[in-house]
Amino acid sequence: MLDAVRRRARPYFADAQPAHDWRHVRRVEALAETLVDRHRRSVGASPLEVDERVLTLAVLLHDIGRAKEDRGEIDDHSTWGAREAERILEELEAEPTVVDRVRHCVDAHRYSAAPEPGTLEAKLLSDADNLDALGAVGIARVFSYGGEVGSPIHGLDVVPDDGSSPIEADDGGSQYDHIHEKLLDLPDRMYTDVGRELADARASFVREYVTQFDAEIRGDR
Repeated sequence: MLDAVRRRARPYFADAQPAHDWRHVRRVEALAETLVDRHRRSVGASPLEVDERVLTLAVLLHDIGRAKEDRGEIDDHSTWGAREAERILEELEAEPTVVDRVRHCVDAHRYSAAPEPGTLEAKLLSDADNLDALGAVGIARVFSYGGEVGSPIHGLDVVPDDGSSPIEADDGGSQYDHIHEKLLDLPDRMYTDVGRELADARASFVREYVTQFDAEIRGDR
C-alpha cells in the first residue's frame, strides 16, 4: 500500500515550486519517523499507540494539492488534498478506517487553519510539517518561496536596532517579516512534547540567524 501511494502521490509534485516539492515530503517523512521514535522512547508507548501506516500515508499525501493552490486553481490545498487522498486510497482499496484517519490528517495539517488535529497521527503530521519550516531548511524555504512570489527580502525604511523586533515592511510584506510572523511562532504551535523539543532547537538557530541578518542590514558586520 505504501509503495502504491508513493507512486500515486509523486506526480502531483511534478511542477511544484521548490518550497513545497517532493523533497519537502521526503523531509517531513523523515521528521515524522524521528518524532514517532522519540515519542515512544519518552513515554514508553506501545507501538500500537501510533499507527505508522496511517501517518506515513498522510505524509505522502498531505501536500498533493499544494501546486494547484500555488497556481490559483484551488483555494485550500488541505481541503482539496483530503478529498483527493480519500479518492486515491479508496481506489487502492484501503480499509475505510484508514481512509478516514488519513483524510483527517491531511485536512488538519495546515498551519493555523481549521480543523485542529484530533488524533495522534494528525498531531505528528502537523508537527513534522511545521518543523520543516524551521531551522536552516525553514529559512531556505522562506527565501525560496519569497523569490517565487516576488516579495522583497526585507523592508526598505525601518531597520531593527536588535534581533528582538521585526522589520516593518513598507511594501506589503517581506520575506524577512515572514520569519518573525510565522517561523518563530511555530514552537508554540506544536502539538507534541517531542515536536516542541525539536522546534525549540530549530527556533534557537533561527534567532541566531536573525541576529546576524539584522547586523548585516545595519552594516555592523
